Amino acid sequence: MSVKRDQLLQQMGITRYQLRRPRALRGEVSIALDSETRLLIIAETLPPLSAPLMDDALRAMGITAQQVMELTPDQTPMLPETHSCVCWYLGEGEADPANPLTIVSPSFSSLNHNADAKRALWQQITHHERYFFTDWSASCSGTDAGKTCSPFPLERSDIACQSGSALS
Repeated sequence: MSVKRDQLLQQMGITRYQLRRPRALRGEVSIALDSETRLLIIAETLPPLSAPLMDDALRAMGITAQQVMELTPDQTPMLPETHSCVCWYLGEGEADPANPLTIVSPSFSSLNHNADAKRALWQQITHHERYFFTDWSASCSGTDAGKTCSPFPLERSDIACQSGSALS
């Protein structure tokens, strides 16, 4: 839209709306996260969850393979705008600065052979251990429409559902 048209609409008091997801108009659909999903693995080449390193990492997080969703970087714009999953970026993917629950590591093949990268991964996992080892998701996952929880506050007493009930 031209600048002149924007100014004219503004003078008339007309609010100009902008699509949050213009890709949806081109036929792309959004990705729905299962209520059980706690970890999003984002990588160009998705690693096998049964690989020993992945199995060790998931066990360190207290997560099963059923609680993991694997995505490519091209699919991340189709995620819901707000979610409470840890995002693990494997490789060159660009991490979301708005999500404090982010783990970044080299690609899976590089990670397998680099002790320093593994050490950095374990440090990031321990940094987020309060998220992994709380049962906030069990208390907040419900079938109520619009009921979502955010683990971003690190104190359990501060974690509250948007539907109004707080965890105790």
